[in-house]
Amino acid sequence: MRLTLARRASAEFAGTALLVTAVVGSGIAAARMSPGDVGLQLLENAIATAFALGALILMLGPVSGAHLNPVVSAVDWWLGRRTGTGLAGPDLAAYAAAQATGAICGAILANLMFDLPAVAWSETDHTGANLWLAEVVATAGLVVLVFALARTGRTSVAPAAVGAYIGAAYWFTSSTSFANPAVTIGRTVSDTFAGIAPTSVPGFVIAQLVGGLLAVAALAAWYPGAGRAADAVLMPRLPQETTRDA
Repeated sequence: MRLTLARRASAEFAGTALLVTAVVGSGIAAARMSPGDVGLQLLENAIATAFALGALILMLGPVSGAHLNPVVSAVDWWLGRRTGTGLAGPDLAAYAAAQATGAICGAILANLMFDLPAVAWSETDHTGANLWLAEVVATAGLVVLVFALARTGRTSVAPAAVGAYIGAAYWFTSSTSFANPAVTIGRTVSDTFAGIAPTSVPGFVIAQLVGGLLAVAALAAWYPGAGRAADAVLMPRLPQETTRDA
């Protein structure tokens, strides 16, 4: 049974790595191809991220659920703990570790593909109450979306819906919607268009966790019993993957 968890954690590692590679890599490409036009750079970055996220959910959802986000995994554990669905405690720890390390590796991969130093700490500061508020909104909306889809049996549209939400949130939030602690950490090691300074990470991560808590409250009000569908977040796993690991 431990091999089962290892397989799912490896999918979370690879998926989060490729997601960050898409975010950072498309940001580098956008800055090089559209110099001097920040709006166009953001559009290119948002489109690439949205498409990559949808594809990764399709590819890895049946293996691990394609959470690719510690907040999603934590809410999955919290809501499913009473009904025996979703992630168990050891699963959550393995998922979060895989997501964080995968995000860092993904940023390093993007740096190397564009002939940049493997690790270059970002100097782009993202600090301020408005940005933290934006991260609360972006994360809460994302978590409510994925659990609402699971609760109502519409996980087949999760790849398109989640990709569309993140792509849109690039534009309707002042923070450009990181909405993911692992991705936030990974983006610190690339001093490029999509980077974030390490000193800005604590504020963002706290805001994202607050967004997760608000999402739990919203789900309790709008989708009672959402925890019963925790095994289907973001997508149902393969039958042999739905039982808890010993």
